Amino acid sequence: MSAAAASERERERRAAAPERRETAGFLAELLGRTWMFTPPLAELPEPTPADGPDPYGNPDPEWLRIDWREHLRTVDVDTAAYDGAGPDPTPINYVEIGPAEGDRGMPIVFVHGLGGCWQNWLENIPHFARHHRVVALDLPGFGQSPLPSWTISIASHGRVLLDFCRQLGLEGGAVVGNSMGGFVTAEAMTQSAEAFERMALVSAAGISHSRKLSGPSVTAARMTAVVAPIGLRMREQALLRPGLRMRTLGNVFYNPLKLRTELLWEFIYNGPGTDGFLPAVNGLIGYDFLDRLGTVETPTLIVWGRNDRIVPPADSAGYGNRLRTARATIYDRTGHCAMAERPVRFNRELEVFLAE
Repeated sequence: MSAAAASERERERRAAAPERRETAGFLAELLGRTWMFTPPLAELPEPTPADGPDPYGNPDPEWLRIDWREHLRTVDVDTAAYDGAGPDPTPINYVEIGPAEGDRGMPIVFVHGLGGCWQNWLENIPHFARHHRVVALDLPGFGQSPLPSWTISIASHGRVLLDFCRQLGLEGGAVVGNSMGGFVTAEAMTQSAEAFERMALVSAAGISHSRKLSGPSVTAARMTAVVAPIGLRMREQALLRPGLRMRTLGNVFYNPLKLRTELLWEFIYNGPGTDGFLPAVNGLIGYDFLDRLGTVETPTLIVWGRNDRIVPPADSAGYGNRLRTARATIYDRTGHCAMAERPVRFNRELEVFLAE
């Protein structure tokens, strides 16, 4: 190729560069609005250095030595005024544990995510139960809480969380939510700003989900629901075979091979395949509460796995920029469930935050 031809090709390339960037930007925007999870090649925030020990997983978990049957409870919450509700109350399954006597810190409520259950917090409940009254619930339609008669939405789940806490006398404490549970937690705070003194959001949905197109996302959720029974039948094989474990759980956890089999079993046995999954997806996609986040003044700790493949790590800034009193910490080499993947660091940092 002659020098003149090469020069001409370079001029054409430079002239086309803005158009290529515009096309790439359009495709990225389209993918962000249609892809239900973290888009491929999404920009990652810088990790936050740990201020102490930061192991991945827990080789000797305290929760395995607890008889959880002694701490399981059910409460009927009055939901007759909810949209589409019948006259009967809504039963909610939960676990409660704490010091039998002596001084207690503020109560703590843990809220699981989409396809989750109270067991998602097994690595955290015993730690905080030494000095706090700790409650972790199954949202209606998840875990052992039956599908309610009322219409499931982020707003209704936020409302039932508030009513549940009022009934159990948990107001004025701390609330900690993961994934959809973080979305529900933040929604509850926009409904009742004085409900809690502290809030923690762990890979919380709600930022990028507000602008997603409902059709493709709901279709993806329906496909997930269809194949869920097959996945549930394979769950024992998934835990016993390393390759299958990575393929099955690698989108949720950064390295499921380093987490105890018992913990993974509690995640996949008690959470997926419940009746509330599809209604919750319908209520989650496109629900926009971003303008209302600016009214929340509750001190907030934002925790995110830098390698989260479910909710984009960049969404941490979306919450941080809108909430008035918030700080974010990004865990490197961590997926969607920082509280279970790095419980030593998570428990330490949440404890410090609650004591401030």
